[in-house]
Amino acid sequence: MKEKKEENQKRFSELTLLSQASTNYPNSPQNARLEVFDNVYFNRNYEITFKCPEFTSLCPVTNQPDFGNITIRYIPNKLCIESKSLKLFMFSFRNHNTFHEEAVNIILNEIEKVCEPRWAEVTGEFFPRGGIAIHVKAVTGKLETLGNCNE
Repeated sequence: MKEKKEENQKRFSELTLLSQASTNYPNSPQNARLEVFDNVYFNRNYEITFKCPEFTSLCPVTNQPDFGNITIRYIPNKLCIESKSLKLFMFSFRNHNTFHEEAVNIILNEIEKVCEPRWAEVTGEFFPRGGIAIHVKAVTGKLETLGNCNE
């Protein structure tokens, strides 16, 4: 039992945000940090989905708030995204000026950078403002190449 605890402490030692007693909210995506942990099932394709129904950012022109639902789907490779760090990363857009299209692509870029998934998709369904709703989807990776996970 002691060996398992020590193994987990070593495995999760990089997860600094999850173990903090207080939460410091980043004020922009550039100041946020996505944390990852080892995927113990890296030899298998499986999909992880995060739903963020309270996404908020600011219009870069009018500075008015924009609201939407962000869905992140990915097939991990050797690393998985830790959910608390993702929550803080998503929160960092709250006072950040960006277009919807940019926000979705910033999120996907950060996921690619930190965990190099086999495949990932970020979808933003933004609520209407001025009578128009905007839906944005960004994808990386090729589903047809997922047969061999040992590459």
